[in-house]
Amino acid sequence: MREMKAKEIAIKGKVHDVGYRLFLLSEAESVFIDKFDARNVLVEGEQHLIVRVEGAEERIKRFIVFAESNYPPGASVESVEVKDYGEEVRSIDSFRQSLMVFQLSKMAQAGVGMLGKQDTMLGKMDAMLEKQNETISVIKEESEKTREVAREVARDEGEKSREVTMAEGEKTREVVEKVREEVEKTGEVVSVESEKTRAVLKEKVEEDVEWIKEEVIGIKATLEKVTEKVGVD
Repeated sequence: MREMKAKEIAIKGKVHDVGYRLFLLSEAESVFIDKFDARNVLVEGEQHLIVRVEGAEERIKRFIVFAESNYPPGASVESVEVKDYGEEVRSIDSFRQSLMVFQLSKMAQAGVGMLGKQDTMLGKMDAMLEKQNETISVIKEESEKTREVAREVARDEGEKSREVTMAEGEKTREVVEKVREEVEKTGEVVSVESEKTRAVLKEKVEEDVEWIKEEVIGIKATLEKVTEKVGVD
């Protein structure tokens, strides 16, 4: 008959919530440990993992060697202490079943928590979408106001432009009218001056004609005297 040994292994450090119990359970099964139990406990605020195993002495030794030098990812072990254990240890099958139930319970709780967080996130998203819709409405309203202001400005500027154009046209017409009046006045002045010039020229011509007549008469009188003296018929 095989000699049965029971040992208690206390592992101290960061050993909770890193999958340590499942890690050691897998090794216990690989070396055919008959009885196995593992519990997470706090000792004066520090994390401890208390492992109890019972089985053939050679198998227990192999398991202890593994537990002293192998740790799961994420664990940080400060010490591993091994001592004899005199109480009964439950079967490895019983521990496996209870661990599975525990893990399923944690998963269910985590799922509920995730659903709660999801609901919260959905609520926040709904609020964000509502704010976004409000923002879009405000933007549309402001855009419409801006377009209306632009239209009013355009209308005002167009009206001002038309008024300016009309005023400039009126000024232009006034200038043209003044130019026309000046032209008419200039025409009248030119006409008067032309008439004066013609009168002066006529008078001058008449004087010259009279002078020429007198000169011709004088020349004829002189010729007559000369003819009488030389006796030319």
